[in-house]
Amino acid sequence: MQRLLTGVRPYLALLLLCLGLYIPGQSAVPPLDRDESRYMQASKQMLETGDFVSIYFQDTPRNKKPVGIYWAQAAAVAAFSDAASPDPWPYRLPSWLGATAAVLMTFGFGKHLFGRGVAFTGAALLASSLILVAEAHQAKTDAAMLACVVAAMGGLARLYLQARKGPAVPTWQVAAMWLALGLGMLIKGPVPPMVMGLAALALVIADRRWRWLGTTRPVTGLILALAVVAPWMIAVAASPQADFVSAAVKEDLIPKLLGGQEAHGGFPGLYLALALFTLWPGSLFLVPAAVRSWRMRAEPGVRFCLAWIVPSWLVFELVPTKLPHYPLPLYPAICLLIAAALFAVREPVYALFGKVWQKAVGGVWAAVGVVLAVAAIVLPILYGDGFPWLAIPTALCALAAALLPLKKSWSGLHLPAAAFAVLLAVPTYAGVFQSVIPSLDRLWIAPRLAAAIHAIAPADADVALSGYSEPSGVFLIGTQTRLVSAEAVADALADDPGAVGVVDARDLPAFEAELAARGVAPLAPRTEVPGFNYSKGRELRLQVFRRDGP
Repeated sequence: MQRLLTGVRPYLALLLLCLGLYIPGQSAVPPLDRDESRYMQASKQMLETGDFVSIYFQDTPRNKKPVGIYWAQAAAVAAFSDAASPDPWPYRLPSWLGATAAVLMTFGFGKHLFGRGVAFTGAALLASSLILVAEAHQAKTDAAMLACVVAAMGGLARLYLQARKGPAVPTWQVAAMWLALGLGMLIKGPVPPMVMGLAALALVIADRRWRWLGTTRPVTGLILALAVVAPWMIAVAASPQADFVSAAVKEDLIPKLLGGQEAHGGFPGLYLALALFTLWPGSLFLVPAAVRSWRMRAEPGVRFCLAWIVPSWLVFELVPTKLPHYPLPLYPAICLLIAAALFAVREPVYALFGKVWQKAVGGVWAAVGVVLAVAAIVLPILYGDGFPWLAIPTALCALAAALLPLKKSWSGLHLPAAAFAVLLAVPTYAGVFQSVIPSLDRLWIAPRLAAAIHAIAPADADVALSGYSEPSGVFLIGTQTRLVSAEAVADALADDPGAVGVVDARDLPAFEAELAARGVAPLAPRTEVPGFNYSKGRELRLQVFRRDGP
């Protein structure tokens, strides 16, 4: 173990772990609705139009997140693909690179807080956490933003230790901290400065010392951070999307603070209840680690991590809008505290791992792996082509990932249990993302619909789509796709014989009535694309039409 932790070996080991966790499924999993496909389509349109300042989904301004993630996705597509390609993996490249960078940097600064053994274990638990693996497979903001948060908080941690007679922090690392904060703001607006600011405030209150904040060089640092964001802010203010900031506040931020935006509401404490799932498999040790961390809160490393976690966690719990990935910026600190508890074998608090209540928590924890195993078999039967023989290895790995670590932990071998949990997570997640999820054909309507349309019409054909308004359809069919009513589909076919129309079976009466009103003979569908729209929870039978002539 000690040899593994010397030199660059831990970085290489963590890099291999991340590759095993994040690469499978990148190209196999179709574009997901709805957020991922909106991000991908907006980035695609930047490449199509050459406008890298304004953010649009078709003709609608996307006043949600700043431009950083769109630039990153557009750059990845330009480097490895092109806007005409439907392959999603280049758009996801910034996410899995961000997740990998966050893991490596967690070890990089964690070794100064707790030592190399704890830092390596904490970074591995972060890498294999279910929520980070999921975010690494989606072309969204959160994994890339996590890398920025870890870089900024790692710099703050080094300065906090320096104030407690730790090693001096080079000037370039202070500058890198602020630049990372600026990049985080360019990706996800106020979240990174909120996490960093609340952590600094909590440390000042806990220690009753504030002078060490001067070592962060706040004036120069804020100038650096703003220098990252300001050029785009100035450019967008002079663009057709000049109201981006005010619109983002009105349309995105305030609705999240006032209620459950887009039906994503939840009660305070929901994230704590979800942690057993989102932090899996490291969540097996969460409760003893929390107790140990509070008892040892006077230790500098523990105190810093608690300051990172507690105030921002309370904010996330109090905000009415809730999505499972919102607390992700706090997970590096949580994983380090879990790892520190696993290494505290000589402390009386280590006995908590053997308590009866902890074994009961372990039983609930194992249910996550059992659910993954059952889902690997059942979901392809419900939404795929039948019994999935290829999913059996995934189900067996998921069962092993649930039961073997639990058995080790119940035997008192907690650190080996964590090692088994991380290693068995690799084939489990690989099977889920590379085999199980792509096999759920009935859920992936957009790829089959796009293939049906492209089989009967050129790529630049006018497409009028009714009954299925998911962003993945626009991304895969083409930016020119119009999301309209069934009557408007009939009008498009009447006006342009080369157009393609798509109507859900339940809207056919309205479609046929409009065709008759326009003097067009009844049309037979060229093909039918059935499926289950998981975003709306209903069955679809999409009829694809194209006229043969006038």
